[in-house]
This record gives sequence, C-alpha cells and structure tokens, in this order.
Amino acid sequence: MRKEIGKKRGCFVKIILFFMVGLVVMPLLSTTGLAADEDLASQYAPIFYFEAEETCFPVDISYHVDASYLYQIVDDEAQLVTATPSEADLSFYSSDDYYLDNQQGTVDDVGIITDYQSKLSTLGYTVYARVVSDGGYTLIQYWLFYAFNKGELNQHEGDWEMVQLVLSGNTPEQVMYSQHYSGQQTTWEQVERTGDHMHVYVARGSHANYFRYYSGKLGAANDYVGANGRVLQPTEYSIELLESQPWLSYAGRWGWAGADEAQVYESMFLGQLGPQGPMYRAEGGYSMWEDPLTWGASLGQLDNNFLLIEFLLYHFVTIFLLVTLLALGIGVYRIYRRHKTTGLGPRIVSMLYIDGVNLKSIGNILCFVGIVIALFGLMNQWYSVSYGLTGTSVVEGYTTTSMVDIFNIDGINGIQITVPGSSGPVPMGSFSMPFSLIMGIGFLFLVIASVGLIGSKKLGKKYIYRGIKLLIPVIIIIVVIMFIGNIISGSMAGMGDEASGISSIFDFTSSPLGGQQSIPFPEASGTLTLQWGLGLGGQLLIISGIIFIVAGILEISAKTTFFEPKITVPPKEKKAKKTPKTQDVTEQSTQDKELPEPTLSKEEKSNKNDGTS
Repeated sequence: MRKEIGKKRGCFVKIILFFMVGLVVMPLLSTTGLAADEDLASQYAPIFYFEAEETCFPVDISYHVDASYLYQIVDDEAQLVTATPSEADLSFYSSDDYYLDNQQGTVDDVGIITDYQSKLSTLGYTVYARVVSDGGYTLIQYWLFYAFNKGELNQHEGDWEMVQLVLSGNTPEQVMYSQHYSGQQTTWEQVERTGDHMHVYVARGSHANYFRYYSGKLGAANDYVGANGRVLQPTEYSIELLESQPWLSYAGRWGWAGADEAQVYESMFLGQLGPQGPMYRAEGGYSMWEDPLTWGASLGQLDNNFLLIEFLLYHFVTIFLLVTLLALGIGVYRIYRRHKTTGLGPRIVSMLYIDGVNLKSIGNILCFVGIVIALFGLMNQWYSVSYGLTGTSVVEGYTTTSMVDIFNIDGINGIQITVPGSSGPVPMGSFSMPFSLIMGIGFLFLVIASVGLIGSKKLGKKYIYRGIKLLIPVIIIIVVIMFIGNIISGSMAGMGDEASGISSIFDFTSSPLGGQQSIPFPEASGTLTLQWGLGLGGQLLIISGIIFIVAGILEISAKTTFFEPKITVPPKEKKAKKTPKTQDVTEQSTQDKELPEPTLSKEEKSNKNDGTS
C-alpha cells in the first residue's frame, strides 16, 4: 500500500517538474525560433528601388491606425465603430465588413500623401516578414504596407504588397513578386541581387514589384518603374515578424470602402476599395497566406523576350533620338554628296521653288499648308469615346452635366481609359507613347530629303509618301474601334432584349468616324448617351494627309526641273607616253649600218660600176 502511494507521489512530482520545465523551456524555444526567423529574414532582406516621383514608402501600420476611424457596414450603410482604434483591439474585428478610413484625406485627393510626407522623417521605414515551412520548402515573405496607392490603374487608401522567396534546404530557388491582382515569378539565378539581397523595383504609386527597373510599361496598369529614386537598403528599414503582431487577424479593409453597400461594390469595381491584410490577401483565387506555394506557382514566368520588349519601350525616347541623329547624319552626308555632284540649286530646299501660278508652285504651297495643319493635328485629340448620364434613383450619383471621356487617344499623352464613378471618371489604364514626337520628326526629314532635288517628280513622291504616313494612324484607330464594337456586340448576342439594347450603344461598325446612341432608363427617369468619333486632331490629320497626296500628284504632273545641275569637269587624264615606231626603224637602220658590207666579186664590181646588173 505504501509502495503504491509512493509511486503515485512520484508520478505526481514528475508531472509537476515536467510542467515547470515546460514553462521555462517552451518560451526559450519559441524565442529561439523567432530569433532564427529574424536572422533568416535579415539574411535575404531585399533592396527596394523606387521611382524618382514616389511619395509613399513602406511604413509601420501604426501610422494608418492612428489616423483612421473604424467603420462597419451594417444594414446597408457605414456606421462608426470607434474613432480611436488600437492595434491590440483590431484582432477582435474578424469579418470583412469593417474598414479603417484614414481621416487625413480621401481616395480623390492627396491629403493622406501630404500628411504622410510631413511625418516621414519620424515614421521611418518598416517591412513585415514571415517565415513558414510548406511542403519541404522554407518560404520567406516580405510584406509591405503603404499609406496610399496612387497608381495609373487605380487609387485607394492603404496598400499591401509582398515579395516571396522559396528555399530548398538552404538554397534559394524561386522568387515571386506581387503585382496588382497577380504577380510574376522567376528563378533565383534570374533575379538581380547584391549578395543574398534581391533587387525589387517598385512601381510609382501602385507599388507593384518588378524584377527589372525598365518593366511595367506593358499592360493596362502602365506602371512607371525606375532605379532613379530612393534606394532602401536592408540596413535602412526595420524588419518585424508578422506572427507577433496583435492586429494580424483583423479581417477588415485597410482603407476606405464606402458609405453604403452599393458604394462598396462600386469602389471594388473602380479599384478604390481598401485592401485586406496579409492573412486574407488572395490573388487569382489563391491565398498568399494559406497556400503560398500554389499562389507562387500560378504566376507567370519571367520571359527574356518580354524583358527585351520592355527594355526597348522604357528607353524608347532615347533610342528614337539616337536613331534620329543617325538618320540626320546620313541625310547630311547625302546632301554633301549631292552638292559635290550636281549642286544644291539656288534655293537649296526644293520645297521653296514657288514662282508664279503653276503646278510646281501650287504643289509646294500645299506642302507648307499640310505641315501647319498636321502640327495642329498632332497637338489635339485624335479619337474619343464619351458618355453622358441623366436621371435619378440608382443613377443619381453618376449623373453628368456634360459628356465625359472614357476613352481618349492623342499624340501627346497616348491612350487613356477611364470608367464612370460616383465622384467622376476613374483612371483604369493608359499607354503613354509620344506619337506626336515620332510623326513631327518626319517633317524635319522631309525638308532634309528635299534639299538639292533637281526634278519635281522625286519631290512629288516624297509628298505622297508623307501623306500616307499621316493617314495610317487614323486608319488603325478606326479599325480598332470597329473591332471593339464587334467584340462587344458579339459577346452580348443572344443574352436577351436588355443586353441587345446595351450592345447597340456600342455599335461603332456602322459609323466609326463618329456617332451617338442613347438608352433610356424609365425606372430612373434617366438616359445613358454614348458618343464617339474623330477628335479635332484626327480630322486635321486626315485633311493634312489628303493635302500632301494632292501636292505630290501636282508635283509629279508638273514634270519640272528646278535648276540646271552644275557641270562637273572630269579630271584631266595624263597622256600615256607613246612608244615611237621610228625608234624601231632607227634602231634597225643603225643595226643595218653596223653590218659589214658584203664582199663582191670582180665581175659584180665591174657590172656595178657600169650600172648594169
């Protein structure tokens, strides 16, 4: 009996000792694990390259929390939960109908950016890290929070982005960068890096992450990326582990969402909705937190051919100017050759031969008129699609006082796309290309090409060629608009009368040069009007192109020689020394003289003296 009691007491003591050891050892193990995670995160901490005009940098979330009110969408409208949210309390809000609204500004202004910039020197820089094991791999995630997203594609309060590194054992293998609603992956060998520190090129405003400083120009986002701004080294920012953050389980939005449920859906469509935090971030249907390997595998691979195209686009202006200088050099050399052979004529530039009323002069006058009109065309809108909405009820917030552009193309800004919003049009993408610069340089080459031309026929061909080049952009735009109209009409075919009515408003094929369609909304007492057509710039380009073609036809018909080419005197040829034929004769006679006189017989001498043979 005593032995049994002794055994029980012994077991009880062992349990207590084990428990006490656990209380001491487990925290130590946990601390050791966190320290190891911090070391690993620090070892591979990225170097972040920002574009020169970037205004927001990775910051501790305390900035956003301290400046925000916490709201909840209840019964279809936003209700204030607290004006003083705390990081510790955020974990209690575990549904996505909450949102933190920064009170320093809205999605339609730069108030938040201005406030952040005023406090930047004291806020510093923070990057959140997470180390996790998944399927035999070790993953390091670097999460970055930005106070405001002001990208070309959308803008909203708060912004979460992520960079992910996959290690097999202790060897880095794959790298994934988040970009808008998706991302990109590549191998460790393809990543630019300094030692173990990856180079991450952050897009201006949108904070999408790219593998090269010249990426981002392709795609609807039209991101501006570069290595010409702030460089954030690992030693310049603090790394905090995500698992130790009290706010990590907050499921709400890190930014404004809307005053009611309808506005929440609108802001989601327009890209104005504040993002959810790391635990709830899902891109392309895959969770970046719960299934990071699958998310990374779903991303597109970095392609070297694609990188080459992006490189050329990024450096397009520089390359274009270099090619232009080379072409100018070739043009000047040709002028020099022309000057040496036929001369350049009294007026040098053949476009200046205007004297009297004749086909040649009229053609040249039309050329100058065409240049002036084309220059005005390059500076004005080429094509636009705009909308106007009147009415009440569900469309009240979208009503417009005039027509608003949703698609615009011109020679200075390139292509801009916007969508209607309750607070006005919202940018949804653009493609910047200096079309006016490219086409404007062409007139300089036209002048250079006409220097020293002798005949009007050659000059006329150059006029016609220039006219066709002015018409090509407009023709391409019209074809694309017709193509878009066919896609919209085809996608809505067979979807009922309502869809048929909507598709009819996008019927550009019948009148691509310009038109207008309207759809009434009886229930809202409103009307949606869509208007499209060539802008002033597009019309002027067509007129200018036609003028150039007519000028070219007149010059060819004139069959005129502008000036007489100078006579080029060929260099005198050196007269070759003639070998005198008499020399042979003289030499022969000399040789004959030197021959000994033949010996004659007495009879031959007697006959010679008598003169008889």
